[in-house]
Amino acid sequence: MSVVHGSAALLAQDSTPVFLGKDFFPWMVLALGAALVVGNGLALLRPKADAGPPPVGRALVMIGLGIVASGWGLASLIA
Repeated sequence: MSVVHGSAALLAQDSTPVFLGKDFFPWMVLALGAALVVGNGLALLRPKADAGPPPVGRALVMIGLGIVASGWGLASLIA
């Protein structure tokens, strides 16, 4: 048995628990979607005074994507 094959077998037997378990990716999709909604929503509500008008179209598209992503993550966690 080669060293590479032996180490692969050793790694396959690792029983260390994964952070957030098997639901890691749905939690990350939910978190990133919610961050898109909150961040872009706040950018529309309170734009910087010296930066000019906020890009409303882009912010609304990102809010829409965030709603879809967070809904998808939440549905994956519930189901």
